Amino acid sequence: MEEQPSAAGLSLRDMAALLAVTRALAAPFELKQMLAEVTAAACSVLRAERASVWLFDAAAGELAIEVAIDLDLVRVPLGVGLVGSCAQTRQPINVPDCYADPRFNPAIDRRSGFRTRCSLSLPLIDHQDTLVGVLQVLNKADGVFDGGDEAVGTALAAQCAVALTRVRMTQQAIAGELMRQELELASQLQLSTLPSAMPQVAGYDMHALFRPVALTGGDTYDLALTDQGLLVVLGDATGHGIAPALSVTQMHAMLRMAFRLGASLETAFRNVNDQLAQTLPDSRFVTAFIGLLDVATHRLRFLSGGQAPILHFSAAAGACTAFRATSFPMGAMPISVLRPAVEIALAPGDWLVLLSDGVYESVDAEGVQFGRERVERLLREGHDRCADEVALRLMQAVQAFAGSAPQDDDITIVLVKRQPAAPAGVTME
Repeated sequence: MEEQPSAAGLSLRDMAALLAVTRALAAPFELKQMLAEVTAAACSVLRAERASVWLFDAAAGELAIEVAIDLDLVRVPLGVGLVGSCAQTRQPINVPDCYADPRFNPAIDRRSGFRTRCSLSLPLIDHQDTLVGVLQVLNKADGVFDGGDEAVGTALAAQCAVALTRVRMTQQAIAGELMRQELELASQLQLSTLPSAMPQVAGYDMHALFRPVALTGGDTYDLALTDQGLLVVLGDATGHGIAPALSVTQMHAMLRMAFRLGASLETAFRNVNDQLAQTLPDSRFVTAFIGLLDVATHRLRFLSGGQAPILHFSAAAGACTAFRATSFPMGAMPISVLRPAVEIALAPGDWLVLLSDGVYESVDAEGVQFGRERVERLLREGHDRCADEVALRLMQAVQAFAGSAPQDDDITIVLVKRQPAAPAGVTME
């Protein structure tokens, strides 16, 4: 199957470059190193001569330049200059001729000896909608920055903001009990990447539940509305602890980036897999279901890297159909041939059921596994209930089955139910 360019008009080369940036920003933890990565990435992706990062000091209401050539510390009040205006409005500011813009301060050029022609200022806003600072790129190599540069820069800035927030959180943690605080921080970081609330989609009910075996876990999930439809993700990295948590967080970030930029399901799956193959150790990989549900036609298309079984419960038949993975686990190796996506039609009352291994492989005192049959029985008996109730009943069933046996794997449950059709003469709220 041929890869398609993204809806945002990005080339596959640009898409791969942005995903590579996301991967690189997941690695360093020291602030100066991270800032150097950010500016280098901005210059490379946007083909600019220079880039600088201004970090926001909320207490002082100022922005302080942290990375720039030939400049000592410079502080700018919020709302002053191009950088201050960008921070105040939280909107990109694209200036083709800086010396013709009254907000531009030429004094910085005089201090540095650099001649600014054009600039693109991008607000750095993290996943909690907090202003981190401003990324400013100067002098595009082949002209001025255009709308395409703004789109790419905005996506890059979003990833940079999250990365910088992570660095700041990490630096605050290492002052105390290092290992405990790092674990707690990794847990907070991982949980912060999960949806804070379920998407509201007419005619659908959905719920997700995540129970790591320790402070951090190797599972992740996503339920989010995109331009292509409802994105549904379940990921499970090998192992437990910080390393698997970072693996699935890295995958999650790259997927969000790809779909934010309008990538097709196939393009996102291939590029994220290949990026993970480059960076994950040989012994590590991520099983992942990645699907897009068209809520208008009620058709789900998915690719699965090693994640199975994928259950489709048919309300009409009162039974489950189990689908296997479409390829090997993500990150195990680059994809040479991508199999076609699987398509499922969700009829009224149908369920999509995604469960991590922690459900199926939960064992009782005798070592017997919970298994798929118990899951399907619970769906048959409770498919007319709401999604959050079914998730709770499933979790309770697993815990009752295990009894005193300790949980030894992360448990993640993702349920998507198409609401049944209303009876004739009845209006559903």
